[in-house]
Amino acid sequence: MRIGFLGTGFVARAVAAGAAAAGHDVVLGSRDPKAAADRELGLPVTGLAEAVEHGGIVVNATPGTVSLELLGELRERLAGRILLDIAVGLTDDMALAHPNSSIGEQLQRALPETRVVKTLATMDSAAMVDPGGLSGESTVFLSGDDAGAKAEVGALLGVLGWPAGSRLDLGGIETARGQEHFALLFIGIAGALGTYTFNIKVVPSKKAAK
Repeated sequence: MRIGFLGTGFVARAVAAGAAAAGHDVVLGSRDPKAAADRELGLPVTGLAEAVEHGGIVVNATPGTVSLELLGELRERLAGRILLDIAVGLTDDMALAHPNSSIGEQLQRALPETRVVKTLATMDSAAMVDPGGLSGESTVFLSGDDAGAKAEVGALLGVLGWPAGSRLDLGGIETARGQEHFALLFIGIAGALGTYTFNIKVVPSKKAAK
């Protein structure tokens, strides 16, 4: 699978490295590819537009505060592609940038010909690519309007270590706001645990689990 990553931060590098280790063909896309290449990231780096053209799946790992602007400029190139959106929008004072919406929803609205799937937004980059390194099983969520796109993203999650039983489809892209708004609780849990590397598990009642 060819995957283009938008962003060169911790999340983009971690997920790209995990996908590359599983045999996928990945590139990182940067607003300044020369500066990013000078950082010796260990993965091929190109411009944002070239990263989109590279991937059948494109991963949005840009800062949530600039995702809409950056990806809006790539609208035509993103048409027909799957966009795996990881971004979370927080302000400088750690408040929600979109308290009544989500980046995922707004991206889908701005990119109507792109199939947006929100996932991996409730954990840090270490947990994203090494769920087996956690002390127990946990849950990864998917939100999106296109069932086929969610199936392809689910397959990618599988190679990152997330078995089918750990993946919970929340429904349409409007459910992405639940994933993004979890950021506020995530910050509190991280402070209580003294680490950002953790995740949650959805545990249904015994009756519902039957």
